[in-house]
Amino acid sequence: MSFAFRSVRVPCALLALAAFLGGCARAPQPVHFFAEGRPGKLSDWHLVEARDGKLAANTDVVPYDLNTPLFSDYAHKFRTVWMPKGKAAKYDAEGPFDFPVGTVLTKTFFYPLPSGAARDAKSVARTYDTSRDFAGDRAGESLDLAKVRLVETRVLVRRDNGWEAIPYIWNAAQTEAELARTGDAIPLELVDETPAKAEREAFAYVVPNENQCAGCHVTNVKAKQIEPLGPRARHLNRDYAYASGKENQLAYWTAKGYLTGLPTTNLPRDADWHDTAQPLAERARAYLDVNCSHCHSPTGPANTTALDLRAAATDLRRLGLCKPPVAAGRGTGDRLFDIVPGKPDASILLYRMTSSEPGVMMPEMGRNTTHKEGVELIREWIAATSGTCDA
Repeated sequence: MSFAFRSVRVPCALLALAAFLGGCARAPQPVHFFAEGRPGKLSDWHLVEARDGKLAANTDVVPYDLNTPLFSDYAHKFRTVWMPKGKAAKYDAEGPFDFPVGTVLTKTFFYPLPSGAARDAKSVARTYDTSRDFAGDRAGESLDLAKVRLVETRVLVRRDNGWEAIPYIWNAAQTEAELARTGDAIPLELVDETPAKAEREAFAYVVPNENQCAGCHVTNVKAKQIEPLGPRARHLNRDYAYASGKENQLAYWTAKGYLTGLPTTNLPRDADWHDTAQPLAERARAYLDVNCSHCHSPTGPANTTALDLRAAATDLRRLGLCKPPVAAGRGTGDRLFDIVPGKPDASILLYRMTSSEPGVMMPEMGRNTTHKEGVELIREWIAATSGTCDA
C-alpha cells in the first residue's frame, strides 16, 4: 500500500513542479537598460519578445503610432517607448520631447503576409490594412507572427552622452533579432492584393547601418546630436488601441507618468495623410513634414536648399512655391521651380519623389520603391494650389 501511494504522489509532485517552473519561465523579465555598449541580441533588452506566436511589448513598454508615418517601402511599423520608473519626458509643442536618460524607443519594421499565400522568403503584402497585423488578445500591443514577416527592429536609446541608434535584423524563424551594425539589403517582393492589379514588385529592402541611422536623426547640423523624429506632439496626438481600450496617446503617456507639462488645450496635430475626409492641404503638409522636414528645415542637413517642409512653416516661398532650386544638378529634371502652382509635372518636388534614381530621388535614403499613393497625394495638392510663377 505504501509503495502504491508513493508511486502516485511522486509523479504528481513532479508535474506540479514542472507546471510551476514552466509558468515562471514564461513570465517576462524586466526591461534591461544598457548604459553603454551594443547588445548582440534584441532580446537582451527585454523590450519586445517573440513568444507564443506573437511579438509582444513587455510590461511598462508602451506601444504608439503616428498620425502620418514615414514611408519605408510600404513596411508597417510597431513602435514602443520605455522609460525608467519615476522618469518622464517633458512636453514640447513643436520640437522633440525632452526624454530622460534611460529612455529606449524601438521601431519594428514588418510586412503583412499576402492573403492566402504560403510563407516564402520574399513575398510580402503591399497594403495599408493593419487589421491582420495584431494578435486579438492584446489589441495593439502584440503582433501576430503567423500573419506578418518581421524584418528589422531599430533601437534608439538615450544615454548620458545623448541618443544612440542600434539596428537589429530578425532571423527567418522570427524568434530573435541580431545586431546588424553594418546594415543589410534584404530581397523582398511586394504583392499588391488589389484584385484589379495583382501586381508584384521586386526590390531590396535596405536596413541602414549605424551611421545612416544617425544621418537621418541629426535634425540640427550645428548641434550634431541624434534625436527622435516620430514621438512629437503633432504626430502623437491621436488615439491608440491599447489593451485597456482606445485612448489619446498624449493623455495616456501623461497618466502613465511618461510625460509632464501636457497642456489641456491647443495641442498641435498633423493630419492623417491617408484619410480623404481630412483637408487635402493638411494631408499633403503632414506627409511632407514627416517624410522630408527632418532634412528640409532651417536647422536640418538640407538647410542650404532654403526649402522648409515642416508642417508649421508659413513662408510659402520657403515651402517651395515658385522657388528656384539653389543647387540640385540633374535632380531638377530641367524644371525651374520646386513647386509650380497648378502644375505638378512641372514641379521639381514631385519629379524627385517619383524617381528611384540615385542622385535624383527624394528622400535619398529609406526607400527603394516609389510611394505611388504619396506621389498622387502631392500631385493632387499641387494641382489644386493657385498662383503663377514668373520664369
